[in-house]
Amino acid sequence: MSQERIDKSILQTFIPINSLSDDHLDRLLDQQEFRAYKQGDVLFSLGDEDGATIYLLSGEVELEDESGNRTVVSAGGEESWYPLDHFQPRRSTARARTDVSSIQFDSFRLDNILSWDQSVGYVALDINRNEAYQEDREWMIRLLRSRLFYQVPPGNILEIFRRLKPLRQRNGDVVIHQGDGADCCYIIKEGLCQVTVRAEGSEEEMPVATLEAGQWFGEEALLSGKPRNATVTMATDGILMRLDRADFDELLREPIVNSIPAAEALERVSQGARWLDVRTPDEYEQRRLKGSLNMPLDSLRTKCRLLDPSRVYVACCDTGRRSASAAFLLKNEGIDVHVLEGGLNENRDALRDSHDG
Repeated sequence: MSQERIDKSILQTFIPINSLSDDHLDRLLDQQEFRAYKQGDVLFSLGDEDGATIYLLSGEVELEDESGNRTVVSAGGEESWYPLDHFQPRRSTARARTDVSSIQFDSFRLDNILSWDQSVGYVALDINRNEAYQEDREWMIRLLRSRLFYQVPPGNILEIFRRLKPLRQRNGDVVIHQGDGADCCYIIKEGLCQVTVRAEGSEEEMPVATLEAGQWFGEEALLSGKPRNATVTMATDGILMRLDRADFDELLREPIVNSIPAAEALERVSQGARWLDVRTPDEYEQRRLKGSLNMPLDSLRTKCRLLDPSRVYVACCDTGRRSASAAFLLKNEGIDVHVLEGGLNENRDALRDSHDG
């Protein structure tokens, strides 16, 4: 078994990875795991719970289910656009019919990136349409692409901007001192900041970076609990947006949504609730629930008006991550949404009779 990196263009052939923006594709590249197998090797076995999303890059793989039925997936074929046996636990054994190469990702991390990417699209659309944000759009959109907030649950994205407090600064003002304790972090709304570091035993500070609008600083000390590792000084007049530690810590926690087990979800659907599938159209077409409505997470802003506010919905996706983001966003629109706990992948048996085809 060997490991190497593959080109981003190859990732764009896979579903639902092909729906990601370039920024998030780059992030996903850091998490890829390339694997090579010899003819006859087993990629995974029936009943495995490996938490991996696996795509076939080259060769042929045979999938054999518990009844002995066999399916061959060939690289380049339409079946290879989708993950191999995308269920947990695995419902088949995958064996290499030829020499094979594959790429895999941690399923939870992948769905988190999908959720972030699509939630950011929702928020960016809201920012661009809201006249109140006219003068702030550039730095706000740039902030959404920063790695700092990848640690924030997607459902909390909108709350980030509500918690920020403006702070006007003058050229030469020292914002944070190296060695001080941390009680907040900052995002630059206007102006430039100079970052300097003083090496141990030295009395001189060395400039290491210049930060501009949309960039942030001071978060490392909040995350680590250690003293500030640099001094940041205003290089021009400007405006900073301050996020206090208490708000930062709270934003790292998952927003509260109403998650329900499969049995309760099925009961609610039988009583008139409707499945709301928030995956991409390609994912939905491959595998969907009877009577479900497909409304991808990134299009909720424009399509939520089509939902009946007097009706209950049960949101679903592969892992529940995107569903939780959708439920939180729709809650703000006055829609009553529950989340299928564990997602479609963990409820394959419970939902067996509810699949369409």
